[in-house]
Amino acid sequence: MRGQDFEEAAEKYKDHIYAVAFNYFRNQADADDIVQDVLLKLYRTDREFESPEHVRNWLLRVAVNQCKKVSVSSWFRKNIPLETYAGSLQYETPEESDLFFAVMNLPKKYRIIVHLFYYEDYSTREIAG
Repeated sequence: MRGQDFEEAAEKYKDHIYAVAFNYFRNQADADDIVQDVLLKLYRTDREFESPEHVRNWLLRVAVNQCKKVSVSSWFRKNIPLETYAGSLQYETPEESDLFFAVMNLPKKYRIIVHLFYYEDYSTREIAG
């Protein structure tokens, strides 16, 4: 996918990819790397997408797979503590901050599920798949 279609998809879905990656790694540097890797895969793919929803689903699936791949690689690292990143976020209420830390303290496999269900509107069937 190249040109205008790529630019539109990258702009529309980069935050979704980042959120999945951040929920997986709990740090900004690794999440940024995943976004870059996933968008590069999108740029290089020759796949025909049926709809914007198909693009979104493909990108999030690639993001989860890329997170898993990176987490077992020999160069995997954590660069920025969660507290440092959380301090850079703006919360409208104290409850939002508490919720953020509660979700980030869940085991990795549950953080991804919570994110996909509540923020990406995936059904439980889609997540299980």
